[in-house]
Amino acid sequence: MSFFENFWDFIWWLFIFYAFFAFLWALFMVIGDLFRDHELSGWWKAVWILFLVFVPLLSVLAYMIARGKGMAERSMERARQSQAETDAYIRQVATASPTEEIAKAKALMDAGTITPEEYNRIKSKVVV
Repeated sequence: MSFFENFWDFIWWLFIFYAFFAFLWALFMVIGDLFRDHELSGWWKAVWILFLVFVPLLSVLAYMIARGKGMAERSMERARQSQAETDAYIRQVATASPTEEIAKAKALMDAGTITPEEYNRIKSKVVV
């Protein structure tokens, strides 16, 4: 008799597979949160890790019950910080330097695309 001949055996196998990966995901989220939390002392981190090693399922559940709210707050703060760093990098890369802006405006004025007054206005915006 093949393993996949019985439909309910297949469903049970899928459930076990899903539960195992959900547990691994939760375990890694807890471990990541432990090391991301700067308010928790090193000794408490070591205690949590010991419990996670020897009693993993109960420790993950206890951690999520005891520290779940702080876990969500730390995750949101990390996401905000990452977004701010990404935005700052994009602004840094996307904006041209004042010298480049003035050179572009000068080239446009030399080509006759803009007037000297427009060139001076662009130059005053960039220099400020």
